[in-house]
Amino acid sequence: MKSIFITATLFASTTIFSQNLKPVSYQDGSQKLNGLVTSNAGKKLPGVLILPAWKGIDDEAKTAASDLEKQGYIAFVADIYGEGNIPTDNASAAKTAGFYKKDYAAYQKRISLALEQLKKNGAIPEKIAVIGYCFGGTGALESARGKLPVVGVVSIHGSIGKDQSRPNEEITTKILVENPAEDKSVTPEDYNNLVKEMNDGKADWQIITYANSKHTFTDPKSPDYNPVMAKRAWNHTLLFLKEILK
Repeated sequence: MKSIFITATLFASTTIFSQNLKPVSYQDGSQKLNGLVTSNAGKKLPGVLILPAWKGIDDEAKTAASDLEKQGYIAFVADIYGEGNIPTDNASAAKTAGFYKKDYAAYQKRISLALEQLKKNGAIPEKIAVIGYCFGGTGALESARGKLPVVGVVSIHGSIGKDQSRPNEEITTKILVENPAEDKSVTPEDYNNLVKEMNDGKADWQIITYANSKHTFTDPKSPDYNPVMAKRAWNHTLLFLKEILK
């Protein structure tokens, strides 16, 4: 009975969140993209771009957008893959996300297009940040690497590895990495290389590691979900955003 109640509550919450988000269609050439913006669009407020996990726009991204609206931000959930290209299973998600991880310039372009939509919907250009989950966490770091016009980025259980043939360059964007301690997709080498990259780039950076947490520890629908650490991570995100945007 308790599990049924929790499921019903999550469903009702998701429905409410979805109703508070407005669809926004935009283009990358001939490719149609379908993002979501919070209902406070049009006001002049700080903005947060949300980059979803590897299956595209999901409930975690929508919930984050609605929560950020309550904090006084305009939030825009980006569509990286485009209409007709949304993965339906883990295998297709891995393939599609892998394409953008390899072709990081294409990933940065899709992020840039979403940032333009966020600004068109009222976000103050000088007060914009990016947060991303999983594959989106990789995108958050790519926003910093690509010198996109954002004040800070938050990578939440993102894939933090980078092709080591790419040079480490100056990073002017503030960086927060929220790293689960038991994330098997992050190797010690990846971790050390990221620290070196941020130090080489003279970045303002911070890594917070969450104990007893596996890869998707912030997602209530995941078997990895750790509610205590997920709440701490979200509070750390809000603290970071408040510092850099308000």
